[in-house]
Amino acid sequence: MDWTDETLCKHYGILLGLEEGWGISEVNLDLAGQSLTLRVEWKKDGAICPRCGEPKIRYDLAPERRWRHLDAMGFTTTILCRVPRAKCPIHGVVTMSVPWAGKHSRFTLAFEALALKVLKMSNSIEAACNLLKLSWDSAQEIVNRGVERGVERRSLEEVKRAGVDEKSFLRGQSYASILYDLEADNPRVLEVSMGRDSEAAEIIFEILPESVREKVEAVCMDMSGIYRPVAESYCPKAAVVYDRFHVSKYLNESVDAVRRSEHARLLKEGEESLLTGMRQMFLFNKENVPEEKKDEFEIVCKSDLKASKAWALKESFRTFWQCRDPQQARILFKKWYGRARRSKLGPVVKVAEMLKGHLDGLVNYTLFPITNGVAEGFNSKIQSLRASARGFRSFLNYRARILFHCGKLDMAPVIH
Repeated sequence: MDWTDETLCKHYGILLGLEEGWGISEVNLDLAGQSLTLRVEWKKDGAICPRCGEPKIRYDLAPERRWRHLDAMGFTTTILCRVPRAKCPIHGVVTMSVPWAGKHSRFTLAFEALALKVLKMSNSIEAACNLLKLSWDSAQEIVNRGVERGVERRSLEEVKRAGVDEKSFLRGQSYASILYDLEADNPRVLEVSMGRDSEAAEIIFEILPESVREKVEAVCMDMSGIYRPVAESYCPKAAVVYDRFHVSKYLNESVDAVRRSEHARLLKEGEESLLTGMRQMFLFNKENVPEEKKDEFEIVCKSDLKASKAWALKESFRTFWQCRDPQQARILFKKWYGRARRSKLGPVVKVAEMLKGHLDGLVNYTLFPITNGVAEGFNSKIQSLRASARGFRSFLNYRARILFHCGKLDMAPVIH
C-alpha cells in the first residue's frame, strides 16, 4: 500500500525528526512482508555543500540509497532517498549530508544507538543479530563505527599508570598486545595490536599523546623483555613494574615441576606417594586450600618431601608483595633468594635466579603497587571473544570487539 497523503507524510517526518528542507514524499506499507518504507526528498532548490556548509547549485541526484531505521509497530522500517549532490567551486561535486544517518552508514543514527545497546547487553553477537534482524557483517559494521566514535571522544589525559600484556588470538602462535589504563576506579583497555614484539608494542604506546607519555608514572608488564625497551622509550619517566601475577605463575610452575618429578620417582621406586591427587593443592595459596582437603594437605606439607619445601618457598615469597619500602623489599628478597638457592630444587632455583635478574622491576612494586590483575575482569570477556574468533574475518574486527566491551567508550551517535 502506497500513500502520499500530506498529513501521513508529515506525521512520519515528525517521527523521523527531519530537519527543515527534508520531507517524506511517500509511505509504503507491505503487510505480507511486515515492512514499512519511507521515501525522503530534499524539498528546497539547490543543495548544501557538506564541507563548507554553504548553499550551492544542485548538480544532480545521487543514486538511490536505503537506510535501516527503528522498527515501527514491529514492521522493519527502511528509508529511501536520492540525496542531492552540490556543485561547489571549492570542493567539487559532493553529496549532501543527511540528518538521519552518518557518512557511509547503511543505518540511521537512531537504529545504531539501539543496536549498540543490544550488542553491549547480549551474551553473544548471534543473539543480538537475531533480535535486531541483522547479519554478522552488519553488526560488526555498527560496532566498528561505535568504537571509532568512542576512540575520538575519549580523554587520555588522566592516564598515569598503564599495563601492557599479551593475549593469544585464534590458535597456534598468534598473539595480541594490549595496553591498559590501570586506574583503580576505572580500569579500561586503551589499545590492541597484532603480535607481541617491539612493533606491536610501539603501535599501542603511540596512541598516548606526547604530553600524556611524560606524565605516566609506572608501566606494569611481564618479564619477557619484549615490552620494557619500548615502554622506557615512549614513557621515559615511568617506572617499570613487573606483574606479580606473572611471578606467581612462574613460582607455581616451579612447584609443579618439582612435584611431578618427585611423584614419578616415588612411583618408579614402588613407594606409596603422598603426592597422589595433590596436584591442585600445590597450586593453591594456603588460605585457599579447600576445607575438606586441609588436614590431608597439612600432613603432606609437614613431610620431608621436596614438593613441600618448594611449596613453602613459593608461599613465603608472598610477603615480598606486602613491602612498601624498597630497602626492606631488597633485604627480604635477599633472604628468600638464599633459602631458594640452598634448597637445591632445580626449578625453584631457576626461578629465583630469574627474579634476581629482574629485581629492580619487582622492587618498584613497593612504590607503585599495580598489576595487570586489575584488568582481570576483562579477561573473561576477552577469552569469550577469542573463543568465537573463528567468526572474525580480520584482526581489526577482534580489536574493535575488545575496545567495544572493555574500552569504557562513549559510542552512542548524536541524534539530531
